[in-house]
Amino acid sequence: MSLIKVGLRVPRQVRLLQRLKTKPLMTEFSVKSTIISRYAFTAVSCKMLNRASEDQEIEFQVQIPAAAFITNFTMLIGDKVYQGEITEREKKRDDRVKEKRNKTTEENGEKGTEIFRASAVIPSKDKAAFFLSYEELLQRRLGKYEHSISVRPQQLAGRLSVDVNILESAGIASLEVLPLHNSRHRGSGRGEDDSGPPPSTVINQNETFAHILFKPSVVQQAKIAQNGILGDFIIRYDVSREQSVGDIQVLNGYFVHYFAPKDLPPLPKNVVFVLDSSASMVGTKLRQTKDALFTILHDLRPQDRFSIIGFSNRIKVWKDHLISVTPDSVRDGKVYIHHMSPTGGTDINEALQTAIRLLNKYVAHSDSGDRSVSLIIFLTDGKPTVGETHTLKILNNTREAARGQVCIFTIGIGNDVDFRLLEKLSLENCGLTRRVHEEEDAGSQLIGFYDEIRTPLLSDIRIDYPPSSVVQATKTLFPNYFNGSEIIIAGKLVDRKLDHLHVEVTASNSKKFIILKTDVPVGPQKTGKDVLGSPRPEGDGEGDPNHIERLWSYLTTKELLSSWLQSDDGPEKEQLRQRAQALAMSYHFLTPFTSMKLRGPSPRTDGLEEAHGMSAAMGPEPVVQSVRGASTQPGPLLEKPYQPRIKISKTSVDGDPHFVVDFPLSRLTVCFNIDGEPGDILRLVSDHMHSGVTVNGELIGAPAPPNGHKKQRTYFRTITILVNKPERSYLEVTPSRVILDGGDRLVLPCNQSVVVGSRGLEVSVSANTNVTITIQGSIAFVILIHLYKKPAPFQRHHLGFYIANSEGLSSNCHGLLGQFLNQDARLTEDAAGPSQNHTHPPLLQGEGPEAVLTVKGHRVPVVWKQRKIYNGEEQIDCWFARNNAAKLIDGEYKDYLASHPFDTEMTLGRGTPREL
Repeated sequence: MSLIKVGLRVPRQVRLLQRLKTKPLMTEFSVKSTIISRYAFTAVSCKMLNRASEDQEIEFQVQIPAAAFITNFTMLIGDKVYQGEITEREKKRDDRVKEKRNKTTEENGEKGTEIFRASAVIPSKDKAAFFLSYEELLQRRLGKYEHSISVRPQQLAGRLSVDVNILESAGIASLEVLPLHNSRHRGSGRGEDDSGPPPSTVINQNETFAHILFKPSVVQQAKIAQNGILGDFIIRYDVSREQSVGDIQVLNGYFVHYFAPKDLPPLPKNVVFVLDSSASMVGTKLRQTKDALFTILHDLRPQDRFSIIGFSNRIKVWKDHLISVTPDSVRDGKVYIHHMSPTGGTDINEALQTAIRLLNKYVAHSDSGDRSVSLIIFLTDGKPTVGETHTLKILNNTREAARGQVCIFTIGIGNDVDFRLLEKLSLENCGLTRRVHEEEDAGSQLIGFYDEIRTPLLSDIRIDYPPSSVVQATKTLFPNYFNGSEIIIAGKLVDRKLDHLHVEVTASNSKKFIILKTDVPVGPQKTGKDVLGSPRPEGDGEGDPNHIERLWSYLTTKELLSSWLQSDDGPEKEQLRQRAQALAMSYHFLTPFTSMKLRGPSPRTDGLEEAHGMSAAMGPEPVVQSVRGASTQPGPLLEKPYQPRIKISKTSVDGDPHFVVDFPLSRLTVCFNIDGEPGDILRLVSDHMHSGVTVNGELIGAPAPPNGHKKQRTYFRTITILVNKPERSYLEVTPSRVILDGGDRLVLPCNQSVVVGSRGLEVSVSANTNVTITIQGSIAFVILIHLYKKPAPFQRHHLGFYIANSEGLSSNCHGLLGQFLNQDARLTEDAAGPSQNHTHPPLLQGEGPEAVLTVKGHRVPVVWKQRKIYNGEEQIDCWFARNNAAKLIDGEYKDYLASHPFDTEMTLGRGTPREL
């Protein structure tokens, strides 16, 4: 009997175990937070062990609130310490940094977060520790302060703890710890549906102090989430208040004033709802917006006035005047909103002008004693495309029309909105702005935002302190105060030995004018002194760390950044930048005008590297507060050269666009051009009915190069991929970003390397190089990113599309490239005589010899050519089919035009007769 040797497959579980054995082990993940009078100091520490027998790169990443300032970062690698140091950022980099930070706000809005990430190479069997500190002033919304801590270690940690101390000298009125909340990825933290605090949470509190400890064992962590991605640990609380001028605290020459009156009659609202009804609002966005507005209309009070404007490329006004709130008017308003249908472009300028005219007209003709508040609630998902599209002109027009009398509250839906425009519209017109994510709860996000502004209690608030007593106070004029919010002012005292501080508040309330006055005793209070274990840094003052001084510097820096963002005056902008930078340097804040350098034990001579990071697990398009590090190998922040796991094949389309088809059996390569029109969407791969995959490419135009024979050039600016199995996912790739819309929507910037995967689909981005999409492990596409530093007029940032693995595509696959995947080709002798070597004939000057190619039964005249592919770096030899591949492809060019980027209908397929 003969023996047959069989190669055993390693079971998947064993392979997983082998991988886990070498994965760096997280021995500890802990967060310690101390909140003193609404100002939070948070320190995150993480300890890792490299169990592998070789050096490994380890990543440390933390999600932090977008409003927070990082103050310190330290790494311990083995026995080496790398200490962070805040330094001035070079002025020439301001614009780039501003873009990044604004994008953060843009993408995350109300629940805004940023990702801080650093990486380090850890020697075999050695340990590493990472320590990150940040500070933030908690904002009061809907009557509560919320402190959110990201607990996402991404693996089960040996020891995990969240330790929070709260010290409020005014008294803690209410406190709750919410269930673990993971809004970014539904279902990854099962604890989010439970009621009450997460398991193992212990709360101890008295009148002014609370201690919260969350310390789950490894078993408890595994019950919440096997992969250690737990979610947000959220604490909500409020403080006791007296009905007076507010709570004023003084410490070592600095003061903070919290003003949050209640039990006042609400002011009447004049509100115009301005709703984007352009074509991009089609589907879920418009439906959820309508549902939310139905709820909001029912919430209007009888003394309020309202109107509704829908806008696309036309402005559609419900009534040309403001309407009283009655059951009938609310019903009619709902009917009007219900019948809005999405169509056309986006005329933001005219929509705002119309809304402001309605409000100004009403106020001019209403009772002069009526101290009402005029609001615009402006909702859009896009950028201005019709009418006035220049951002500065829209801002100027709006500011001149509103004249400070109309407050504009802007809501941006989704990822394609011009969030910076909305942010400036609100900043310049006494409003707020929020980002609403396209999730299942978009409607509730809208209602939640409206709840913050539904009850105006005061308008035209002015808070005065004697100039002889106070210097460098933060903003003291506020257009409105809404119930459940809070006004905060901080400043320096001229004389530390001052006995009393005089405070005067003036404001309008409904039918009357309010004046509140008081003298606040100033004593040597030391409210922050006795909190043990606080991660507070030293203030610039003498003695104990001063949380009020830190709060003042935080608030002042924020206001300078906001003024800088609003300013269009060059000298003023530069002065604001210098002031913000000096303050941030003095108090060690990482801001758009400062950067962080890592000081290692032996500085490198080849310059500093900047580590940017993102994690798909953390949500759409996080942007990193940058760390600049200097190190020695194998120290921190070493960037590994990108090694693509998949070899790029020749079957591709790239450039102008040039198509290349590889026939490996006959060792023949065929190429052809398709001269399309800008805006055309070409079907590249069509296998929707079988493997469930469709690939389309949209063309962008450019002028032809001088002395060329073409009238224009065309390139691919967008590649869209629809994956229908096992579940539907949409991918849209441009040179700047990848949008993955499946169970969740992710936006991945192309300038950062990242790998994400779910449900059999993996997307790998190599920064500014390529995007690899792998489907079910048997289909792989590589999209090359072509960027120009200084493009000529005929050059455009564009994409190349390469089929790396087509095993999973069916034999019925079609499309301009797909129809050739399961075919072979052969050369027949041409009229001029046979070529001696059809696969590698001798190259002639210009075009080479001609031949006839037989593909799928078609006889195609071809000519020998050389082509550059792969970003122009590799030369290939191919047989070229002329005349837009007329005799090579099934049908003709127009048969391959898709009606929209995710169109899956295919008129041509296997066996379709060709018209030649």
